[in-house]
Amino acid sequence: MSAPRLSADRARCIGAGMCAMTAPDVFDQDPDEGLVLLLHAEPPAAHRTAARMAVGVCPSGAIALHEPQPGDLA
Repeated sequence: MSAPRLSADRARCIGAGMCAMTAPDVFDQDPDEGLVLLLHAEPPAAHRTAARMAVGVCPSGAIALHEPQPGDLA
């Protein structure tokens, strides 16, 4: 089974920085615009819990976690 994948919609991001504070090994903020930067689309297992939490605390809903479905190819 494949790993969960993250996506980030910079057009929807409001630059609150909650993702970067919650999961700094997975997200950062653009130094010029303050918008989300996705460092790892497939976060390592050690960072997946923090990544899930970051998705939940994003005030604009700009980040999403896509869980693999049974039968998905790796």
